[in-house]
Amino acid sequence: MKWNIPNILTSFRIVLIPVFLVVFYLPMEDARFWAAFIFWLAAITDALDGYIARRFNQFTKFGEFLDPVADKAMVVAALVVIVEDYNSAFITIPALTMICRELIVSALREWMAQSGHRAKVAVSNLGKWKTVAQMLALIGLLWNANVYIYWLSMFLFYSAFVLTLWSMWEYLRGAKSELTRN
Repeated sequence: MKWNIPNILTSFRIVLIPVFLVVFYLPMEDARFWAAFIFWLAAITDALDGYIARRFNQFTKFGEFLDPVADKAMVVAALVVIVEDYNSAFITIPALTMICRELIVSALREWMAQSGHRAKVAVSNLGKWKTVAQMLALIGLLWNANVYIYWLSMFLFYSAFVLTLWSMWEYLRGAKSELTRN
């Protein structure tokens, strides 16, 4: 395995997951702020590792495998935390839909790669917008500093929910010819 800056950032993001969880549940006044900050830091390292890998051509098989795993693991951890914390169907239903979408699209990409058609389900701009809305929503919902941040975060959360469904539909549509083949 080749250690380069993108792989170090990705590995750092994985290490942040248990730190994020512990900090969120610490019995201290600013725990939510610090948990949101750690999640924000993870989101920044996600953008940064991709930028550095593309800019300096630092792609590795390890990074190709680990980067999406790190991203999904951190997002799923945050979604589970907000489901438990808010204890509301208005959070739970979109959150579990987002988790299911990640599982479906990941399995679809793996299956399409094995059949030699990975390009048909490559990451799209729609998926990137979904990720941005989702990350910003989760930062706000984790922090929950005031009513304005809450409602802005809910708007972003439901925007991410719509983009989740839309992007999943687009990925499934892109794979339709392979999925319906006998």
